[in-house]
This record gives sequence, structure tokens and C-alpha cells, in this order.
Amino acid sequence: MNRTTVSLIACATALAAVTGFASLSAPDASGTDTAKAAAELPVERTSLLCPSPSLSDIADTSYTSFTPVTKGTGSDGKAELVSAAKESESGDKKAGDKKADKPVLTAKEPGTPDTEDTSGGDSPALIGTAEGRFAPGWTVQETTEVAAGTGRGLQGVNCSAADTAFWFPGASTAADRTDYVHLTNPDDSAAVVDIELYGKDGAVAATAGEDITVPPRSSEPILLSTLTGEKQTNLTVHVNVRSGRVGAAVQALDDKIGGDWLAASTDPAGSLVLPGIPKDATAVSLVAFAPGDEDADLKVRLASPSGSITPAGNETLHVKAGMTTAVDLGAVTRGEAGSLVLTPTGDSVPVVAALRVTRGKGDKQETAFIPATRPVGARATAADNSAKGTTLSLVAPSGTAQVKVTASAGSDGGTPASKTYTIKGGTTQDVELPEPSGRKGTYALTVEPVSGGPVYAARTLAATEDGIPGFTVQTLPDDRGMVAVPEADEDLSVLQK
Repeated sequence: MNRTTVSLIACATALAAVTGFASLSAPDASGTDTAKAAAELPVERTSLLCPSPSLSDIADTSYTSFTPVTKGTGSDGKAELVSAAKESESGDKKAGDKKADKPVLTAKEPGTPDTEDTSGGDSPALIGTAEGRFAPGWTVQETTEVAAGTGRGLQGVNCSAADTAFWFPGASTAADRTDYVHLTNPDDSAAVVDIELYGKDGAVAATAGEDITVPPRSSEPILLSTLTGEKQTNLTVHVNVRSGRVGAAVQALDDKIGGDWLAASTDPAGSLVLPGIPKDATAVSLVAFAPGDEDADLKVRLASPSGSITPAGNETLHVKAGMTTAVDLGAVTRGEAGSLVLTPTGDSVPVVAALRVTRGKGDKQETAFIPATRPVGARATAADNSAKGTTLSLVAPSGTAQVKVTASAGSDGGTPASKTYTIKGGTTQDVELPEPSGRKGTYALTVEPVSGGPVYAARTLAATEDGIPGFTVQTLPDDRGMVAVPEADEDLSVLQK
């Protein structure tokens, strides 16, 4: 009897190209698992979630979509953002309704940014999907200007992928702060989420943080002060998804000194890098949390343009298990580019961390956040850059690295341009950006390490209005646009027996 069997390798390869599944092996004739050579292929589908930008009626928000040109993709595909609030047959917005909305933004061509603007405080969260040639490295930036009121200034966030766990050190329930956790569910079934809070003395009693239901294809902003009566200046927020998956980001708004989005810290690790502290920062606060059962002792180093130095009076940091620790580093950069590097003094204990950064003085201050992040890896991208007010910071914490930076064509025309930089080990450099000819509109920056040790990156957008130095910082982790899949030695698509 003949029996046709679908090849496991072929199925796994297709799954890898879509999801990023990256490590596979096939048994040899003796029955022993033998790793096959891996090939890098572009992902075929990806998704991103953008939180609702603002509750302010005077907010102006721009969305910028960009996909780097990637070899090995086909000619088909699309990328679009749609509202997370679906429209009912009566015309009212209704979460979970199956009637599709017209896309808020549709990408036209890889290699060229696409933008869309919106105003007011009723702009919904967005669900984005990219397929085919638009999928590898797809990046969407959400940038909002708020002229006055709580959180006034420049706010920015990279739209992110859905996941099941997030850590946010640096949130607050202090009287002058209004912090929301935005939860966005991209799927057709409800998600169930727990929000846990940890302060300076450990877990904070949260009366309403358990079993939060996020309906299908919808978004829920959760005000942190409604979860607990305790007023804490520095909190670590843990978003744990019991069922389904969500996108998550914290919007941290201050009554007097502006505000910004706090993106999730990278997964807990023994060593962390927090790149791209603006050189004119007037105050920097480090917030760290050790989620396990062991205390963490960390060396604190500043990677400056001339090398690694120790902040005066803050050589080490002791983080008690289950407790949020905060330390004021002052104007740690002293007029130079800088990145913070945390390493264990002894045994490695996983931690998460973020920086709260302030620019300006008195009533002309503005704040932003820099979470610990993953390295650039193969490639990373920052969208929504302008001719003025964009700074790209590159840090090589452990060894000298060469890095290629490409400035894309503008959203309204121009030609891409690239430059290669050498970043010495232990240093941070604010690099002079390539200048494309004829560029008009906003553009994207793509960072690709060429050789040497790991590289971390961050991009700062700055815009001063009425003397207030508005700014926002986005870290640039690997875009996960490529995935390693195995190469089969023979065609196993059909087996006969």
C-alpha cells in the first residue's frame, strides 16, 4: 500500500518563515539527531500593535510605516494598519465587531516611508499586519505632540508585537503622575491579563489587577492608580497574560514635566544595556527590579565617547529580590553622548531596568524613558526621522564594531544614502547621519552591524516649542526580519511505504 506523508522539514521551514521559529534538526540514518546547515530566509508575515496615542483634545499624532528592502522576497505583499475598534452596522465603533474598517495607513513600497496624521483624543489603537515583501523588518512609529496639559511635549513609541509577558520598571502612582497600561488584543478571542505592581518594599496590593479581560480586536487603557491606593514614585509593572496574547506599553504622564511612552524592558538578564542618553540630559534616574528570589549586585558603567567610566558615587547597585530600586544619577552624561551598561559583580541574577531622562530646567523640563534593550543583531530600523532634531546613538559595550547606517529615501522623494562607522569598544557615539540627495519628508534609519562585537542603538527625536525641549527616545533592537531554517539533504516531500 502507498502512503503519502507531508515532509516534517518542509512544514517546519514554512512555519519558521512566518513565525521566526529558528532552530531545527533532522535525524540521520542511525536515528541520531544531526543539526543541518541553516539558511537565512525573510519572514513572510508579521504583525504590530499601536496603542491609542492620547486622551488630549489638542494632541497631534503621526504614524510612519517603513519596510527595509530585503533580498529574497517576492513581488507580492502588503502592509496596513486598521483600527482596533471595529465599526458596527449602525456606524458606531464597537470592539470585536467583525465588519472590517478601511485601513488607517497602507504602505506603498518597501524602502520608502508612508505617513498618516490624526488629531484629537479619540484616536483608537491600531492593529497592523504585513505580508510578503513588506514583512521583513516592518517598523511603525507613533509620534504625538501635546501642546499643553498633563504629559505635554513629544511622545513616541515603536508599535510592537503581541506577547504574553512584559516588564515596565519606571512606572508610578505618585500624585503628579498619570500612568496608563495600554493593552491591545489583536486576535478574534478575548485575552485575560494580570497586572502586578512592585514597589520599594515589594509587591503592592492591587485590588483590580487580576483577570482583566481584553475583548477581541480591541484595546484597554488601565489607569494604574485605580489598581492600588498606594502612592509610589517608582514602580515595576509586570503584565502577565493568562490567556491569549496582547501588545502592552505604559503611557507615563507628568503634571509638570511632560511625559512619554515607557516601552517594555528586554527579558530579565544578568547584564543589560540602556543606550542613547541625550548629552544634554539634566537628570537621569535608573530604576531596576530583580524578579527572582535572589538579590542582584550590579556594576554601573557609563559608556562615553572616550570610553567606559564609573558614575561618581554610583559604582554599584544592589537590587533586592522582588523590590524596585531607584537611584538618581544626576546629569551623568556631562554634555557628552552616553549609554548605561549594567553587569553583575558576582553571580549573574536576572534583572530588568529602565532610565527616566529629563532635559531642561525649572518649568521648561521634559521627560522620556530608555528601557534596557536587545542588541541590534542583524538589522534594526527607526522610522519618522526629520532633517533636524534626529540623533542616532550607537554603543559597543564589549568590543570594537563596524556599523553601516542607511538613511532611506524621504516619504516625498529622494535617494537613499549609507555610511559605515567604527565604534570603539566601551564607547557610545552620536554619529553624523548620512545625507541622501533630494530627500523630502520624513525618512527611516536602518542600522546593520558589519563586523566586531555586539552593537546597541537608540534614536532621539527632539523638537523645542515655547522653550520646552520636547524629546522622545526609541531603542533599536533586532527587527527579526530574517529567520534561520534548515536545509534538507534530500527531497522528503513524499515517502512511500
